[in-house]
Amino acid sequence: MSARLRDLDLGGGLVLPSRLLTQRFARSGGAGGQNVNKVETKVEVRLDLEAAREWLGPARVARVRTKLARRLDADGRLQVTCDEHRERGRNLATALARMEELVAAALVVPRQRRPTRPTRASQQRRVAAKRHKGAIKRGRSADDE
Repeated sequence: MSARLRDLDLGGGLVLPSRLLTQRFARSGGAGGQNVNKVETKVEVRLDLEAAREWLGPARVARVRTKLARRLDADGRLQVTCDEHRERGRNLATALARMEELVAAALVVPRQRRPTRPTRASQQRRVAAKRHKGAIKRGRSADDE
């Protein structure tokens, strides 16, 4: 698998070109023996949100910034890292997939709940149930008069 950047498909016809992405490779930590000490397989992918305004628009970029604020670097770029695999290409593919998922999830605007009122019948059922419960509890008390 070759280690190449690709366009990010965010769904709904939104595609961010690969030129907005930068990649950096580093040595992974953890177990792996001699391989981990000499091969740079860890991948850092960054998305330039300022340049993405052209494709997403200012409102969507602001939404991504607020939703993913903890993943932004000092320059305001969205950062994703991956070092789960021993191969650079697989780590890059995983990082790009994560980036797509994160940005697509941040762009989803939840539907707003419209407040509703209980129907008259449901209110009557509730009051009737309360009366019934009260009658049951009154029936439990001892009539020692």
